[in-house]
Amino acid sequence: MLIVEDDDDIASIEKDYLEVSGYQVTVEENGTAGLTEALTGDYDLILLDVMLPGMDGFQIVRKLRDKVDIPIMMVTAKRTDIDKIRGLGFGADDYIEKPFSPGVLVAKVKSQLAQYERLKGKPEDRKRITISGITLESDTHRIWVRGEEKVLPNKEFQLLEFLMVHADVVYSRETLYTRIWGMDSLGNTATVPVHINRLREAVEEDPANPRHILTIWGVGYKFKP
Repeated sequence: MLIVEDDDDIASIEKDYLEVSGYQVTVEENGTAGLTEALTGDYDLILLDVMLPGMDGFQIVRKLRDKVDIPIMMVTAKRTDIDKIRGLGFGADDYIEKPFSPGVLVAKVKSQLAQYERLKGKPEDRKRITISGITLESDTHRIWVRGEEKVLPNKEFQLLEFLMVHADVVYSRETLYTRIWGMDSLGNTATVPVHINRLREAVEEDPANPRHILTIWGVGYKFKP
């Protein structure tokens, strides 16, 4: 996995604990170098600091999201929800706040990797779903919207797949969070509407007036065929 972090002490802690857990780790200290490494290297997960020299984490995740679909976790020292929502809105899958417990870091990394592996699925579980001009292919992690191929981050893909498989069924924000992020996920259900909005931007002809990914006020969300 790739760590992009300019604080040597934090980078060392992250690297040491992840390597002890069996992961191979590369560290970049500069945002520009981190982006280049992320685009050219072969990684399973990216741990990305927000405040970086050269290019900040928000810029990096925006540039990566139309090119890679691996999990991206953002590390932030800022304790405001707007920074978390901004990162998630740009395509991050999760975040961890400084100061953090190394054990929590490793747990979150394992959770993200497990979710990603479940999304890929076993060969016998592979399937293609087509509803209302939207085609989703689980095994290749590809999606086409009215004939045009789109690139979705991991969590958006999982969320869309779940809603399409259960089309016309309304799910609460809490249920979706549990199903997609997992029972043991360490986060906030406010993540769900952020990803719903990103999905609408990707698949709806008019995201402000969605036809398929609907909000049922006071209840939750559903995919309408």
